[in-house]
Amino acid sequence: MALIWSKMSTGLPIDIYSGMKGQNYLSFCRLDIDIHKNIPHVHVHEKRDNNDKWNGAEIQVTIEGNWTTYRSKIIQYMRQMAVITPYAQFLFRYVSATVDKNVTIRFARRTDVMPPVPIETNYHPSAVDLLLIKRLIAETSKQNLIQFLQHEFVNISKSHADRLIGEMGPDFTPKMAVKSLSSQQIVRIHQLFRQAKFDDPSGDCLSPAGEYNLRLGIIKELHPDMVATYEGSPHVFEGHPFIVEAGISLGGKDVKQGINVFRFANRIPLLFEQGADVITRTAMKRINWNSYKINQTQDKIGVFVSIVSTKIPFKGTGKEYIGDDITEIATSVKAAIQQCCVQLKSKIVRKQQARERQERKRNLTKYIPDASRAIYEVLKDIVQLRSPKKPRYGDVYEEILDRVSSREITETTLREKLAQHVEQVDIEMALEYATQSGITQEARETTYIRALEGVQNFYDFHSPVCVIRLFQ
Repeated sequence: MALIWSKMSTGLPIDIYSGMKGQNYLSFCRLDIDIHKNIPHVHVHEKRDNNDKWNGAEIQVTIEGNWTTYRSKIIQYMRQMAVITPYAQFLFRYVSATVDKNVTIRFARRTDVMPPVPIETNYHPSAVDLLLIKRLIAETSKQNLIQFLQHEFVNISKSHADRLIGEMGPDFTPKMAVKSLSSQQIVRIHQLFRQAKFDDPSGDCLSPAGEYNLRLGIIKELHPDMVATYEGSPHVFEGHPFIVEAGISLGGKDVKQGINVFRFANRIPLLFEQGADVITRTAMKRINWNSYKINQTQDKIGVFVSIVSTKIPFKGTGKEYIGDDITEIATSVKAAIQQCCVQLKSKIVRKQQARERQERKRNLTKYIPDASRAIYEVLKDIVQLRSPKKPRYGDVYEEILDRVSSREITETTLREKLAQHVEQVDIEMALEYATQSGITQEARETTYIRALEGVQNFYDFHSPVCVIRLFQ
């Protein structure tokens, strides 16, 4: 798309640099495209010195447009690209007639983890139309019909192909030449593909960003207070597999109050015609945010949904939104968002409980001076009124009164003991909650971070849930 826009707006070619690890040269290619024939025109293709041992791929594109009108959309597009592809670095330059109006924006790379490479696959029988079947017949190297069905489509075994040919009618045989099929026979094959049941295609031919990259991208660009991500299993719509990835963030910079929807199709941001999109409608109307302890109007909610498929069912000529009338996609989008909300709910509950513990501890600590003073005054009054010859209290209490009389117990002593008790209660409550959440007091796994030198001196720092060992 960038190459097409560059060709249409400026007519300038694009420059591509690529290099492999360990190579002492770079591959440089300058090319443009014939829009009508959809073929590339290579102007320069050469090797260049790589003294810095740089590796990766770099694409430079020059595009002309109305910067004043679409500045916000361009920056928004680049930022969303940085979210969905944190393994790439983007450098955007706007060159103005006046130097002081030049703009340079850099979106840094956060990780080297790339999405899985998709595996090439054949067409699914239920996903082909009549024209595609005719093209496959014209291009196939197979001689007979049964070989054509087996090797040009997925999920058709030899026995399955035999059954299909038997259902096509008496005019079809397994050994008949596929090139000799008439138009009526091809129509019959297409009809049978629509009627028959086939196993769903696998998702190996798709390349989703992945939960790891999506989470990194959201954290890198938005810096949210909380984030949750989820990648669904492959599903099928009209023979085309698709995967829905979702991420929900709370808080962060440059995020408005309420629901902020970020849509992606095959890792490409969708900026326009948002209102009719299945992602927007699902996030706005089909999710009960309050049940997940999220305030739909007050919280800063970021909803990131990426749909990856061999065929994105766009609506409209602009291909800027996915219709809300496809049940399979709408159901998968809702399920992915709900999975993220479930994760966030547990985090929100833990945060609220921690806040309540801190508030309770703060309140108790606030009253410690007054409580210790009152207790000490009562104890002093009892000491003055008691008769040493006729003990009225038990041995333990008499011992306490004796210690008060000898000033072993003072107001300061009581204040320190109460503070220790409040701290101990706070630790015990934290341990109890951690145990209920599945975190035991015993270490699940012993993990050491060793110093670079071979020094074995270390210190252990104990906390309620772990032990940190620092080597000198």
